[in-house]
Amino acid sequence: MEITLVTEGTYPHAYGGVSVWCDQLVRGMPEHSFHVMALTATGTETPAWELPPHVTAESVPLWGPPTTGRPPAGRAARQFERLYRAMIDLILTPSDEGAERVFPQVLGGFFEFAQRHDLRAALSGEGPVRWLVDAWSARRARYARMGVRPTVHDALTAVDLLEHSLRPLSARVPRGDVTHAVSNGVAILPGLAAKWAYGTPLCLTEHGIYLRERYLGFRRSPYAWPVKAFVLGFLRLLSATGYRAADLVTPGNRYNQRWETRCGARADRIRTVYNGIDPADFNAAGVEPATPTISWAGRVDPIKDLETLIRAFALVHAELPGVRLRLFGGPPHGDMHYLNRCQALVDELGLTEQATFEGRVEDIRDAYVAGTVVVLSSISEGFPYTLIEAMTCGRATVATNVGGVPEAVADTGVVVPPRDPEAMAQACLRLLRDDVTRHRLGHAARERALEYFTVDHAVGSFRAIYDDLARERLPGVAATTRSA
Repeated sequence: MEITLVTEGTYPHAYGGVSVWCDQLVRGMPEHSFHVMALTATGTETPAWELPPHVTAESVPLWGPPTTGRPPAGRAARQFERLYRAMIDLILTPSDEGAERVFPQVLGGFFEFAQRHDLRAALSGEGPVRWLVDAWSARRARYARMGVRPTVHDALTAVDLLEHSLRPLSARVPRGDVTHAVSNGVAILPGLAAKWAYGTPLCLTEHGIYLRERYLGFRRSPYAWPVKAFVLGFLRLLSATGYRAADLVTPGNRYNQRWETRCGARADRIRTVYNGIDPADFNAAGVEPATPTISWAGRVDPIKDLETLIRAFALVHAELPGVRLRLFGGPPHGDMHYLNRCQALVDELGLTEQATFEGRVEDIRDAYVAGTVVVLSSISEGFPYTLIEAMTCGRATVATNVGGVPEAVADTGVVVPPRDPEAMAQACLRLLRDDVTRHRLGHAARERALEYFTVDHAVGSFRAIYDDLARERLPGVAATTRSA
């Protein structure tokens, strides 16, 4: 078979848990051909992974230079205006099932339009901004009650963000036996396009809940409230469309499964498939470091909440002055802003000598071996690789109660609330002071990981899923815009 794998900001251009999962998946099935449609920023990103011979890749840039095309005229312009006005009305409508039912038809109309005309040029014209201002003005009373007054600048920003989000609709439509989107949201668009054009079965895997993470990310964004509400309203409808259109949704844990069902996925089209690791790569760590050490490994990103970990370490250090904190990993795409913020916090707390940022390591196992205790401090996760890798190495863990973490750890580690430095510090102190408990938990963690979370089990599950989806393939169904 030929499998189209759609990624966003991950494989093959970045490291991290999702990229590891993608690489395991494609390498585990050399009998199939994989084509990766990688949604990237500019299309100039350098691949971080060497692809095996049966895997090809192309970039679909979401940003890059502005369009040089001209907005449509005549009949095409009128068609676009109808579609666009329908879309913004749905986006600005309070959440209801009626909007979620109509939105896929409007989105399908945008797809058909993008196949015949320059959608980027259409969205870059004056009309979309004016029509959004009109829609906001028609809802003036609602915004006034909220103390909000949208501006023309807000409209310009919102339309620009929408244009970038819809760019995959203008890309080449993938034609394979199965499309597998490794995220909901914007990454679902190529899968929807293939389903509309050719009836290609669509599989959707979320490692974290896309919509939830967008809401968390927008908390600290610089955009005004009307812009945030507009973009998140679009992503809410798009995510619901992805859940309902997917022939199978394959969350990495039961926590995600509950979210996905609540957000629109059909219960009879969901199958949980846990992430897995190769036990040969993560032998038991053995002797602990001579100096009591807390280690962390991952992507230096706000969602990993290293600030809470650093504050927790300050409390641990006050009780155990000889302890160290070693942080392994780098920022995504060289974005140093959050790393700099974390380093500034270390300096502010007077921990420069005790807490060190050590960058990426060639062998991630070294990051776990370096710790007496391994910590995960994230505010959102799916089924984190770093956690099951550390467990396979036999290290005791302290991890936040997010996503599939409790499912992974069960009773083999300590789970604490997110954003709670005091609770994290107390858990670390307990394990660092109690050798018997720490060693017992580390041994139990390794046994649990080897029993449930291996790559052979995960790849075997998806091999069967691809076979089932390809056999049930539907005849091609063209997108319709009648309701728009």
